[in-house]
Amino acid sequence: MDRYLVLNGPNLNLLGTRNPAVYGTTTLSDLDDACRDWAASLGVEVDTAQSNHEGALIDLLHQARLTHAGVVLNAGAYTHTSYAIHDAIEAISIPTMEVHISNVVERDAWRQISVLGPACVGAIYGRGVDGYRWALRHLVHRQEWPVEVMRYADHPDATIDVRRPRDDPPHAAVIFVHGGFWRHMWTKDTMEGIAIDLARRGYLTANIEYRRVGTGGGWPATLDDVAGAISHVAALEDVDRFAVIGHSAGAQLAMMAADVVDVAFLPVALGGILDMTAAVREGLDAGAVAAFLGETPPEDASPLTASVGPALVVHGSADDRVPVSHSRTFAASNPQVEYLELADVGHFEFLERSSTAWNHVVNHLAQRFGV
Repeated sequence: MDRYLVLNGPNLNLLGTRNPAVYGTTTLSDLDDACRDWAASLGVEVDTAQSNHEGALIDLLHQARLTHAGVVLNAGAYTHTSYAIHDAIEAISIPTMEVHISNVVERDAWRQISVLGPACVGAIYGRGVDGYRWALRHLVHRQEWPVEVMRYADHPDATIDVRRPRDDPPHAAVIFVHGGFWRHMWTKDTMEGIAIDLARRGYLTANIEYRRVGTGGGWPATLDDVAGAISHVAALEDVDRFAVIGHSAGAQLAMMAADVVDVAFLPVALGGILDMTAAVREGLDAGAVAAFLGETPPEDASPLTASVGPALVVHGSADDRVPVSHSRTFAASNPQVEYLELADVGHFEFLERSSTAWNHVVNHLAQRFGV
């Protein structure tokens, strides 16, 4: 069984009491216990360690290269100053994920610079202590099924993680558009588990990144990115048919892309934001919709007003992030929509490949594409 190291740096021993408004009330002991539970759910094990001393952190990294498959590292303020830790990460040659509890990108200017980032395989920030779970997931997923990274434009976020099935082409493809209310702290890592699941089942999967609010995104730039990524995948020689699965805000983008991309595909919405006027009125995620739209009237970016043909819409009746009324209204407006409402399902179950909610989507795709 693979083992991973969760390594915390200076001042993180004071979690729970140090500035709870920024770092929360979870203690380091609670976090260590949670990491062990998260690892067990992923079928791996973790060791945890913390030090306030740069040299001790470097020693622990050196030891990890012989015993661990990867490292989740919150180096605290050393993130912004320690080239010695940067060099240690490079030297150990095992994947290291940088993680921060707070949204460092929107704090002090000095916190926005990471000297560790170039040596790490990725960074997760602004998701609270749950960011450690996402970081562990990413490391496990990297180990489980490596990706081929493609680019579809020249900005930093224009990447696609492609996983090819092991059978001969041509392939049915599934493109994933992640959610996160278009905010920059949420990335394509959230869709990796279900992308791997479909690759195992014989689909070519393409997990796309795009500019979000805070990284040059917003309306309509974000839709332009998604449309460009879809067109790029559609042009691959080994793809002959495909679906685009969007979760939450990604569902809004998937449905709007169906109106602007010059190639036919099946758009699939999972817990989708499909009524932008209602989303503004409801103030979803503390005004995230208004921040994404800027000066654009919500109806101009709403799937309700787009030209969308056959589509699959799935929503959980217990979704507490995006009201199920979004999907009900959208399905009622389009007779070509197949609508599935799942009792007692919330917002994030669709991202878990072992869930009943995700299995419903898999079964529909199998009926549609024969894979």
